[in-house]
Amino acid sequence: MPTAASSGPSASASARETAGSSAKKKVHFGSIHDAVRAGDVKQLSEIVERGASINEVDVLHKFTPLHWAAHSGSLECLHWLLWHGADITQVTSRGWTAAHIAAIRGQDACMQDPSVTDKREWKPVHYATFHGRLGCLQLLVKWGCSIEDVDYNGNLPALAFPGHVAAFKGDLQMLKKLVEDGVINLNERDDNGSTPMHKAAGQGHIACLQWLIKMGADGNITDKAGERPSDVAKRFAHLAAVKLLEGLQKYDIDDGDEIDENDMKFFIRHGVEGSTDAKDDLCLSELDKTDARMRAYKKIVELRHLLEIAASNYKQLGGITEEDLKQKKEHIESEKTISELQGQLEYERLRREKLECQLDEYRAEVDKLKERLEKIQVSNFVSLEDDSCESSKEKRRVKKKVSSGGMFVRRPALCCGPGRQWRMAQVLGPCACMGHQEKHLAPGFGSAQCASHSGH
Repeated sequence: MPTAASSGPSASASARETAGSSAKKKVHFGSIHDAVRAGDVKQLSEIVERGASINEVDVLHKFTPLHWAAHSGSLECLHWLLWHGADITQVTSRGWTAAHIAAIRGQDACMQDPSVTDKREWKPVHYATFHGRLGCLQLLVKWGCSIEDVDYNGNLPALAFPGHVAAFKGDLQMLKKLVEDGVINLNERDDNGSTPMHKAAGQGHIACLQWLIKMGADGNITDKAGERPSDVAKRFAHLAAVKLLEGLQKYDIDDGDEIDENDMKFFIRHGVEGSTDAKDDLCLSELDKTDARMRAYKKIVELRHLLEIAASNYKQLGGITEEDLKQKKEHIESEKTISELQGQLEYERLRREKLECQLDEYRAEVDKLKERLEKIQVSNFVSLEDDSCESSKEKRRVKKKVSSGGMFVRRPALCCGPGRQWRMAQVLGPCACMGHQEKHLAPGFGSAQCASHSGH
């Protein structure tokens, strides 16, 4: 029983050589397995139409056509088999599915189901790391597989190159330590000819790429698949890494170019072809490859047309598509958001009305306080006026009382002061003499004189 890493029978090798030669002679295969190993989808279709089972097991190796397609990298045959209902869960005697075989052989283009396990609970990611299949590993990680998955013994997938592992994980600190300590060099190659820059580019780790470029890593090194780091970044759609490694201008697209299915130039190889880890298993001529691309594109056009018809029929029959469900969900979320905003708006309106009512109450209270203040001020003013009037009346009463007993006489008087000095003073009522304060009342308008000074 051969391992998945071994080559197929000698008949399959000769078949591949015949298919890859430029000879005009057409090779006819006797079994469905030989046709798949050779990548001849036309003969595969003819053999199945003649009654061969699409899941027929090879007596010698216990492989189904799907296993052989994954083993040899016959991508078109693999897609044809899947389209016509091949069983992807069928396993070999070792418990391998087609996905395991693709990971072992490095046929990342043929990877289909990354979650399957074998007898040891090994997933394709374990085999990809064990055999150093970088392309498969990058694809599996992109699909959500974890390199922390353990088998039934608790073993983790691990690569033999720590610098490559650090670059693959994006662990810049570890990568720096390995390089600075001299454990690895910047351009170290693994079994597939990949450098740490290839692995960082495949995962889109910009920080690692920037550091590697700064340290002088060579970005023009190609791996066994003929890819530079920029090619790997482009294949995995890490545009920022592509810009960093090569520049955006090299990938400008002319909007005037449109695919013409009848023009051969549109089906010449563009970008990466097939798997990256295994390039020499299936030898097809460039013409055969171009024909395969044309058939694949025509199939895309046909399936798009059929999909449009099916979607139209489905809707007319009252069905609901994922797009409709998405729109309905978005509509419900929009209505929910609108309802929440309306509720918030109503709350703010009520709150504003409440504040306005409080403001009106405060204004009314301020008006009342102003009225009370005015009343207090008026009362104080009236009280002052009353006091003033009473004072005036009292003064008048006193004056009237004094006037009723006599009257004050205004007359010139001669007063003598100390030292017998004379002066004239004009007095009203009291004596003008210095030192005398008696009040002299005259019964008439005659002159009045102080009795003590009558002799003057």
